[in-house]
Amino acid sequence: MYKRVLLKLSGESLGGKAGKGLDTESLSAYAREIAKAVKAGLQIAIVNGGGNIFRGLQGAEKGFDRVDGDKMGMLATIINSLALSMFIKQEGVDAVVFTSTPTEPYAKYYMRDDAVKVLERGGVALIAGGTGNPFFTTDSGAALRALEIGADALLKGTRVDGVYTADPEKDPSAVKYDSLSFEEAISRKLKVMDQTAYALCSEGKMPIIVFDMNCEGNLTKLLEGEKIGTLVHP
Repeated sequence: MYKRVLLKLSGESLGGKAGKGLDTESLSAYAREIAKAVKAGLQIAIVNGGGNIFRGLQGAEKGFDRVDGDKMGMLATIINSLALSMFIKQEGVDAVVFTSTPTEPYAKYYMRDDAVKVLERGGVALIAGGTGNPFFTTDSGAALRALEIGADALLKGTRVDGVYTADPEKDPSAVKYDSLSFEEAISRKLKVMDQTAYALCSEGKMPIIVFDMNCEGNLTKLLEGEKIGTLVHP
């Protein structure tokens, strides 16, 4: 169903149940899922959040300067991408970390064509550092990169199996959406992604699929065309 996708993972998901630091079991499980899908023919680029280490907006609420806090958050996404890349390589799939600002020798400076070449040769491109600018979330960075690399869809891997009318972890009466438009998601104030990411995906006609990345096999099922999660479409 898809040839090329951008997979967005939250930093908290890499921190395991605690949502903090780096959990090797979570990293290993995600790497297996990603490697399996790549070996089946899917081209995958990945954008990680950094909330398991540091989130700029939350830092600002505690007295950190917002601009410097966002820089710290961007560095956190690089650490996460380096960690995940190591586990993907252990599964027999090449993985290259790119960053939005120069960080050699730790990672390669992101150029769209270089990242696409990695995908076309069967590797995974992990694009870290957000957009390289403060005041933009990694959701916005994921939307931007998905459009740049010509992805067929932006897959947002979460801890729940889609988009609900309310937080299903807090409200047992919450109802899941199978699909909805960007306009519906915005008007109903559903926190799928932030407004900037919505605008980029809407204008670029980039569908978003929100699904449970923690459920083994879900990524492969999406590759095979199974209806998994919630589709948010233009």
